[in-house]
Amino acid sequence: MASTVLQVGTGVFVIAMVWIAALVFGTMLLRASGSARLGVIPVFLLALTITLALVFFPRSPETTPPFKEIEIVDSLFIGRYVLLAAVSAVFLVVFFILLPFHFLEPVYAKALRMH
Repeated sequence: MASTVLQVGTGVFVIAMVWIAALVFGTMLLRASGSARLGVIPVFLLALTITLALVFFPRSPETTPPFKEIEIVDSLFIGRYVLLAAVSAVFLVVFFILLPFHFLEPVYAKALRMH
């Protein structure tokens, strides 16, 4: 593959940039006040949709090669998906454990000025 960096194609970099942008916009929206905080949900869903589209609908080659290439067999296919499932499960567990702490953070009343 001619267009790889560190044996990783451009799609991985596109997915990384999408999630970095979603993280930046998400943190900015979480610091906003009012109902603007709910804007994090569409940002997350948009990043998830873009990621799933890039993963499940890869780009096909534009021209067919004139010769038969050597077929490379991925022997770590099952291990990668097991690792992906484990990391996803840990992320979901941590997310749903930390979510109540975010919503249950105390909000202290401000003192009234008495003159």
